[in-house]
Amino acid sequence: MTLDVERDLEISRIIKAPPAAVWAAWTNPASFEQWWVPAPARCRVEAMDVRPGGALVTRISEGGAPFGPHIDACYLEVQPQRRIVFTNALVVGWRPAEQPFMTAIITLDEHEQGTAYRALVMHRNGADRDMHKDMGFYDGWGTVTSQLARLVEN
Repeated sequence: MTLDVERDLEISRIIKAPPAAVWAAWTNPASFEQWWVPAPARCRVEAMDVRPGGALVTRISEGGAPFGPHIDACYLEVQPQRRIVFTNALVVGWRPAEQPFMTAIITLDEHEQGTAYRALVMHRNGADRDMHKDMGFYDGWGTVTSQLARLVEN
């Protein structure tokens, strides 16, 4: 996928672990909970059915507060150890969501040092892109990418 600078945001880095390890961290609920939200916040996976049309539902707890909504999404495409595409424009079973916001394309490519990891997050327009950026996209997605790397590199 090509980055549309008007509507998309992107995080990429080399993770010093094989794609299989990164894939496992993306598809195992217990592993996913360890890195998906910026620490010290905590994540709880409510649903993770890693197949097209399957649900990805997480909850977040910040500062010891009760768990509240985080993401309610639907997987669009799954290529084992290679690519995950999900969106919050749809929920489980391809049902339209009430407040669509983004589609994320996660790619894992083999690299001499491990995995070339890329998260491309697409928005329907520049205003949504800017809002996501202003909400702290680079800090948030950057932090969770670092947490993912620490998890799988050890």
